[in-house]
Amino acid sequence: MEQQQINLASGSLKLEQLNAIFATIDQEFDFIDENDIVRWYSNNTQRLFKRDTSKLNQHVLAVHPAHSAGRVKQVLAEMHDGATGKVAMTVPIRGKQVHMAFYALHNPAGEYVGCIEVTEDITEYTKTTKFGNMLKLLKLTKRYK
Repeated sequence: MEQQQINLASGSLKLEQLNAIFATIDQEFDFIDENDIVRWYSNNTQRLFKRDTSKLNQHVLAVHPAHSAGRVKQVLAEMHDGATGKVAMTVPIRGKQVHMAFYALHNPAGEYVGCIEVTEDITEYTKTTKFGNMLKLLKLTKRYK
């Protein structure tokens, strides 16, 4: 069976390869379309915010905690009207430092086509000092000589 090829602006991937990328990387992605409907999420095993297919095709406010609804509405409104292109924050969640970034997406004509939310546990990076980072770099340098 031939794999479906996905043509992108900078190359192409087989659908199997694209799914493998999103299943493997630590960051989690959620795509919200121009009508604020959740259309896609990356399905990796280390997700901080678990998703299942029942969340697809629902309004983004239906899948976010109620306490964040006001902030989500404000961010999306600013993205819809072009006032902001990116909102990023790092917050403590369940004992972890979590970085969340929301990016407004536009087609070549400049029209808003949705938002991608990128979430990552950055606890490991925030616990390490500059000296600790240098030691990691030295170990990697020796390992991959």
